[in-house]
Amino acid sequence: MFEQIEYSQSLEKNYQLLIKQLEALIEDESDPIANLSNSAALLNQFLDRINWVGFYLLREDQLVLGPFQGLPACVRIDIGKGVCGTAVAEEKTQLVADVHQFPGHIACDARSQSEIVIPLFKNKKVIGVLDIDSPEKNRFTKQDQIHLEQFCEKLMAYLPEII
Repeated sequence: MFEQIEYSQSLEKNYQLLIKQLEALIEDESDPIANLSNSAALLNQFLDRINWVGFYLLREDQLVLGPFQGLPACVRIDIGKGVCGTAVAEEKTQLVADVHQFPGHIACDARSQSEIVIPLFKNKKVIGVLDIDSPEKNRFTKQDQIHLEQFCEKLMAYLPEII
């Protein structure tokens, strides 16, 4: 199935290993919910200093909570609202060092201090987002963004058109 992640000194190597672990988890499974669930669990295991990781899926004009790891979360988010809704509206990753400085931030967990939200694309259309929160300000770096975007691209390659 897959092996326990061994952490190395190199963040780059760790992310490469993470993506290999992702492929091992999802390559033989066709169910999108199972794959999103295992992807959230894998990220929760891999990433340190986070308090929430999961997916929101686009349903008509709202993001609806999907598989996640963490405390209960907001169930629906309007497009253009909060960090997740902004990522969909702008079709680009939102790297937020301090969520309290983000206009319209939606506080699902009061402990969250920083956040990264990566839009999920299928056939050049946004179908949802990967949302990761941290209880630390400035937790996520540009390097995290690059590798998490690669993670999402790999995940989307294995998911069917409609999830």
